[in-house]
Amino acid sequence: MEEELRCFACKQLYNNPVLLPCYHALCLNCAVHIQQPVVHNGTAANGAGENAESVASGSSTSDYQESDKLSILSETDSGVVCTSRPSSYVGTPNGGVYASALNLACPACHKVVYFDENGAHNLPKFRVMQHIVDRYGAQRNLQHKCQMCAGEPANDAVVVCEQCEIFYCEDCRDTCHPMRGPLAKHTIVEAKRGSSCPVKLRDGKCAEHAEENLTMYCIVCKSGACALCLMDGRHNSHDVQAITTMCKAQKTELSHNLQQLSERARSTTEFIQRLKGMSDKVNENCQEFERVVSAQCEALIDAIHVRRNQLLECIRQDKELRVRALKEQVGTCTVRLQQTTGLLQFCIEALKETDSAAFLQVGGMLISRVANTDHSWHKEWTAPRVSPHFDLTLDDKSVHRAIDQLNFIQMKPPAAPTIIPEECSAENNSVTVAWQPPPQSHVEGYVLELDDGNGGEFREVYCGIETICTVDGLHFHCMYNARVKAFNSSGEGEYSELIGLQTADVAWFAFDPLLSGPGLHYSEDSVTVTGEGWEHRVALGSVGLSRGVHYWEFTIDKFDADTDPAFGIARIDVARDKMLGKDDKGWAMYIDRQRSWFQHAGGHEQRVDGGIAVGSTVGVLLDLDRHVLSFYVNEEPQGSVAFQDLYGVFYPAVSLNRGVSVSLHTALDPPSDIEET
Repeated sequence: MEEELRCFACKQLYNNPVLLPCYHALCLNCAVHIQQPVVHNGTAANGAGENAESVASGSSTSDYQESDKLSILSETDSGVVCTSRPSSYVGTPNGGVYASALNLACPACHKVVYFDENGAHNLPKFRVMQHIVDRYGAQRNLQHKCQMCAGEPANDAVVVCEQCEIFYCEDCRDTCHPMRGPLAKHTIVEAKRGSSCPVKLRDGKCAEHAEENLTMYCIVCKSGACALCLMDGRHNSHDVQAITTMCKAQKTELSHNLQQLSERARSTTEFIQRLKGMSDKVNENCQEFERVVSAQCEALIDAIHVRRNQLLECIRQDKELRVRALKEQVGTCTVRLQQTTGLLQFCIEALKETDSAAFLQVGGMLISRVANTDHSWHKEWTAPRVSPHFDLTLDDKSVHRAIDQLNFIQMKPPAAPTIIPEECSAENNSVTVAWQPPPQSHVEGYVLELDDGNGGEFREVYCGIETICTVDGLHFHCMYNARVKAFNSSGEGEYSELIGLQTADVAWFAFDPLLSGPGLHYSEDSVTVTGEGWEHRVALGSVGLSRGVHYWEFTIDKFDADTDPAFGIARIDVARDKMLGKDDKGWAMYIDRQRSWFQHAGGHEQRVDGGIAVGSTVGVLLDLDRHVLSFYVNEEPQGSVAFQDLYGVFYPAVSLNRGVSVSLHTALDPPSDIEET
């Protein structure tokens, strides 16, 4: 707020502020120093009129005609010409006319206001500003500055004149306000820190009638008026309202406008915070981007180094081949040269032979050898086998062009993929979703999301480059909504349209040989299992159950040995080499020909009479809505509720050994007495 409390001229906190018609404020002392005499000639008048053209614009001409006539009597307008008409004059109470004596150009908007001989002293006191400055200075215990110091910064004020309403430092007090002559009667008081100029403002009193309170407000003159002002006729044709009503109305309007402005300020503050956050994000992303670009450039440099090493290796291999060939040729030539030298020496010695018959005995042979040697030498040893020059040139022009063309590309997040309904399906408790890539978009991967089957929040179930995905292990009898979006290095795209997929109402399943233990034999359709060894082995169903009510039955196809098959449910990590229920991952009922027991974590309880034989049925009722497990034999309850507080995912299970074979029947309706149970 401090900027609002500083004078446009002296840049200090307002001291005895006055209000200009343009609603800008000045210190009274600053206004007095700024005002200038009016030069009464055609050029100056016209110029002044043009400068005053925009003062108090927006009011009607008739309003300001009335205002000019009464301006000398109004505290707001006394001596102030604030019309937009050139060559305006100040009116007197008797209708006389005085030409403007002084003018003042607002330092803020440069609009000109004209005065009579009293000048800026005719401007109304800006009491609201003075009150705010006083409170502000008192709260911060501010030291006033001298208003007469020519240098910057001004010295601290030590005294203030009550009549001049000016603060002085020690030097300026002696220079500008000597206590002699007309100034001898002025009252000089100490300028206290945080205090205002000790000017006695007559708040609420009429300027013309000192004893009268201001009770009315003239909208035309924009000034308060007392009862006597209304009686003397100066406001007869004006719109006059009760001053309290007008004050309340304007405060209400200001409060409303402040509320709107406050909302804008709040939203702007949030916007600034977002901008600051974006600046931080820009710095963070810039650093990350620089790291990525540096890594890519380093990878290119490494690739060039690797290729350079390969090329240099090729050069070295070619060099070794050439050197080896030259060495071989040197060796061959050396041997031949030795042979030729020996032949030459032998022939020279033969030429020294004096016995003609002896020479003729070998002469023809020597002539033939020398001729053959000369001929073969001429054919084989006149040129090197390899050239010492490398007839290769590294073609790097394309690489240089690629480096010159290495630049950034503008990549946007991809568009939304398109779901392919005819390729989407739901089977048992799994769904398959297929989609098409967005056209004309660079895609680096996809994200598939499903809700919870009850219209809840979406969660990610797949992230990869494939355009088809099957999600298993869902709840039965649920409508799942699926959506997919694409992404690349520039960001994520929009979601596709939703597609709803309904899982099966009841669980259809069979035995899963891959999940089950060894030592069991399964039928081709995996609905019948037979024990093969003496030890119990656990067989698990192919579907995990986590919600809803499920009922399935086992038919006893073979029951020869004196054994106790166990039926129930299990976790996926149940022990498969012992009877179901021996560890804490299985919940089972094991039964023989006469009785049954419930078993979990090695403990068994609740013996119930009644056994099984070939052709009997054992039913398992898993109610995950109530989190309980019950058993039935031949469609009759086998005891009460076997187990309670069952939470999580459970697989149908049975444990068998030699002499027992059972068949599985799924997706059955629960027994009719389930409600009673």
